[in-house]
Amino acid sequence: MAKSFQLLLTESVDGLGIVGDVVTVRSGYARNYLLPRELATEPSEERVKALAGRREEAQREMAKRRSDRETMVEKLEGFEITLIRACNDLGHLYGSVTQQDIAQALNEQHFAVKPRDVRLNQTIKRVGHYEVHIRPESDLEATVKLAVNADRPLDLDKIEQPAAKPMPEPEAAPEGEAPAGEEGEAKPKGKKKAKGDAEDAHDEKPAKKGDGGEKGEKKKSKKE
Repeated sequence: MAKSFQLLLTESVDGLGIVGDVVTVRSGYARNYLLPRELATEPSEERVKALAGRREEAQREMAKRRSDRETMVEKLEGFEITLIRACNDLGHLYGSVTQQDIAQALNEQHFAVKPRDVRLNQTIKRVGHYEVHIRPESDLEATVKLAVNADRPLDLDKIEQPAAKPMPEPEAAPEGEAPAGEEGEAKPKGKKKAKGDAEDAHDEKPAKKGDGGEKGEKKKSKKE
């Protein structure tokens, strides 16, 4: 069976054509959708002529719908809607705002907007202000302002973010020495520094003792 063939639409189909149009479709789409629902049939001159009147009526309706959508888009530009949603103390919603939610809110304001006309460029999951694009047709678009408010008062302004701790200033180095951090790592401060100094002093003692031991061996050798 051919992968695609022509059919005559007996009803208008969104995204495909209006009644009386002869369209080319894939065989699977025809067998599984159009033909079982009697939305299309095999084209013939007689059938095309029989649908001519309905086709003209569909064209008039399509032109009117186009005009209505153009008017709606003009009114929608900059239009503001508000949705109230439950959220936690940080303003995160217990569920995201969907295309259906926005379309329903606009329909309540007498705008014939379908969920598929709502284009979201992000997932809305917290209170705030957003811009939503409404596109009823590929070349018709408007931007709607959406405010998502909490269902109760929130003290979001009082939530403080942890302040960044300032970096400690380097200690002044004695004259003739490089400041700590320029050559090697800085020495530990406070008790750790004192402990480190004690350990350095302890390491030096065996060397001094060794010096005394050598002198003692010399004296012993002279007595002998």
